[in-house]
Amino acid sequence: MNLPETIEYLLSLGHETVAIKLGLRNTQVLLEALDNPHKSFQSVQIAGTNGKGSTAVFLDSICRAAGIPTGLYTSPHLVSITERIVISGAAISEEDFAMHATQVRAAAESLLDSKSLESLPTFFEHVTAIALLAFKEAGVALAILETGLGGRLDATTVAAADTVAITPISLDHQEYLGETLAAIAAEKAAIIRPGVTAIIAPQPLEALEVIRRRCAAVDIEPDLEQLPPTIDEATEDGRLRITFATKNASYSKVLLGLRGRHQVTNATVAIRLAEAMRRQGFEISANAVIEGLANARHAGRLELIPGEPPVLLDGAHNPSGAQALRSFLDEFVKSPITLVVGVMKDKNLQEITETLFPIAEFLVITQPDNPRSAHPDALIELAADHISEDKIIVAKSVQDAIALAKQITPPTATICVTGSLYLVGEVKALLDQEVFVTRA
Repeated sequence: MNLPETIEYLLSLGHETVAIKLGLRNTQVLLEALDNPHKSFQSVQIAGTNGKGSTAVFLDSICRAAGIPTGLYTSPHLVSITERIVISGAAISEEDFAMHATQVRAAAESLLDSKSLESLPTFFEHVTAIALLAFKEAGVALAILETGLGGRLDATTVAAADTVAITPISLDHQEYLGETLAAIAAEKAAIIRPGVTAIIAPQPLEALEVIRRRCAAVDIEPDLEQLPPTIDEATEDGRLRITFATKNASYSKVLLGLRGRHQVTNATVAIRLAEAMRRQGFEISANAVIEGLANARHAGRLELIPGEPPVLLDGAHNPSGAQALRSFLDEFVKSPITLVVGVMKDKNLQEITETLFPIAEFLVITQPDNPRSAHPDALIELAADHISEDKIIVAKSVQDAIALAKQITPPTATICVTGSLYLVGEVKALLDQEVFVTRA
């Protein structure tokens, strides 16, 4: 298969956001048929509600600064599916992605034919296997795996990482993970197994109690070390210069590559993971930590695209993410804001809109190309409590939304695109292509 054929095949398995088949057996059987590629390298698995992708990016950047060949697996992608698989800092090539996908497809279909599987693995299970196979073929020393959903039944859990981390937990994906914080924490804490090193970010008390119980059940002493940072300064565009101190080292005046005060927590977890990898034999100097944190980049997360007006992309897709974005905008964006919003219908729309809509000078509502997207009418109804009707615009497409936003926003103001990473991905592709004209 080439890349278009690969994507057509993967999508034939069902869109990853609606065809979720939770369980580990399919992935286990599939990886066994591929000669267990995940056993060729060490792994770190990162779960949590918010910040797990940023933490993974920070750790990957640190390890690359230390000269460690890494594989980074994250989801979802913004523009190209190849973004999900990054090897030593570069996205996998289209040719290599398609080649490994062809191998995985052949293995999956053979297992189905032989009745070893009752059904084909899902989109996410396929892509996870593609990533692990690609990492083996590339000879990576360390794979950094962002959990897709939950942890207990997520495909990345089959890699049996020796080191795991749990970033801050909040309510999200309740239809799959449970209605309470405790239930969601239990799904994520299940990645903590006997013998692992477990790094835990600061948590709400309800979630922390669940994590502690899980650790006790598998005889693990969790790493709950808090690293109170000293914030030395904040740049005008929202990056912080920070000094971190752990039990083992000090990292002075680190300029974080990712914007926002919430990234301090993610950077702290990444430092603790890097020190855990150092204890396991990886050579990671203090300078590598400092350099890696400074050079980290994460597309679509408070990503600022210069221009007149500038465009800020942030996939704040749940209440915690919306609050982090609001805090950033309140502190660092002094100009009027045109808010371009598209949200998934299974999210807490009321809380997200209550947080973000009041800051908008203009509000452009649209619907990303995703079966889970909320209809604009649902957002219009919620918007009425926060912004006058004459400041609300409904765009029939994402392309129209960004074009309209550019037309109504003064050069000195700011366009902020948010509500879903799927929306951010569509806008980013349009900005890359400089496609701004509304369709007739």
